[in-house]
Amino acid sequence: MTAAAERLARWAHEYEPTGDDLDLARRALTDTVAVTVAARDCRMRTLTKDLADAARWAAVGHVLDFDDLHLPSTAHISVVCVPATLATGGDATAYLAGAGVMARLGTALGWTHYTRGWHVTCTAGAPAAAVAAAVAMGLSPAQTVNALALAVPQAGGVQRAFGTDGKALQVGLAADAGVRAARLAAAGATADPAALDQWLTLLGGDPSAIDLTGPAVPGGLAIKLHPCCYALQRPISALRGVTGPATRIRVRTPAASMQPLIHHRPTTGLQGKFSLEYAIAAALLDGRPGFASFTDTAVQRPEAQHLISLVELETTEGGEGLLTGEVEITLDGTRTYTEELPPGAPDRPPTDAELAEKLADCGLDSTVDWMTARTLLSEEIS
Repeated sequence: MTAAAERLARWAHEYEPTGDDLDLARRALTDTVAVTVAARDCRMRTLTKDLADAARWAAVGHVLDFDDLHLPSTAHISVVCVPATLATGGDATAYLAGAGVMARLGTALGWTHYTRGWHVTCTAGAPAAAVAAAVAMGLSPAQTVNALALAVPQAGGVQRAFGTDGKALQVGLAADAGVRAARLAAAGATADPAALDQWLTLLGGDPSAIDLTGPAVPGGLAIKLHPCCYALQRPISALRGVTGPATRIRVRTPAASMQPLIHHRPTTGLQGKFSLEYAIAAALLDGRPGFASFTDTAVQRPEAQHLISLVELETTEGGEGLLTGEVEITLDGTRTYTEELPPGAPDRPPTDAELAEKLADCGLDSTVDWMTARTLLSEEIS
């Protein structure tokens, strides 16, 4: 069988984007730049000041956890592939090449890979960033194969980083790893194409499961409307418009949706982004949780901590993925709210008004193209 790296490189160079693919790339670029600009004053910008552009832009772009998600792979595709593309002078074609490879690698790694604690955005992200950079730099398919294989030693990241600076930093390092791999391949470095197959197998994936059919990004991308883990978008949406105090909060949710929600008694803003209990508290207190809801001060509010203590959690078994089944929240034993798909999911796309509201919250007043995006990030995240 032809090595996975060779098949993916050939696909990346031969695929012709459709109009729908280009629309997806345009939305992904605008959304990624918006959430990166929104984080320009955060400490991640200072922490990454000595890193290369791809690493800085990806880490700052991910720190708010407001960037898009590919549900079949559970990977944050654009926050890796947009910075890798911009840092190497690429455009929509290069982005779609990297995004398509990332979607397919993440899907081939499978849900079990995620439940073992791997951060797919990093594991699948480094090889994908290598492809985006290789196409942007005009490398040949053979050089792209080498870039894919050279990214393998740097493709890692774990979920225990969630709720700390480490999560955004490991995403930044994945994007940078791909760019460095492409530049090494451009300089003549070689590698064994079978390295990618071995890596996939070692991580529990199946090289033969890579499906090169369909659109550039099979399944599309989910757009977040709240700056926190995607697994929290449903419970927040379920409580949209709910007012009044609660004395008892019961939550019934599939166990699969709890995989990334590792902080049950959060005390920091970053931990709150991965806490089901806090998301419910923020929804009840703030109505529409936004940036101000996920600060240390907001999480430490006595009224928020009180609501957190009221949450009784029941998990149901079965299913795979963050949107398995539905979330059910019952307040005071009498009011029950359920949600199956949050706004922003590919099958429930955000409205124009919701997208405009998000861009306004982020401080981006218009869409961007690949040239203006590169200039904007260079100025804002310098």
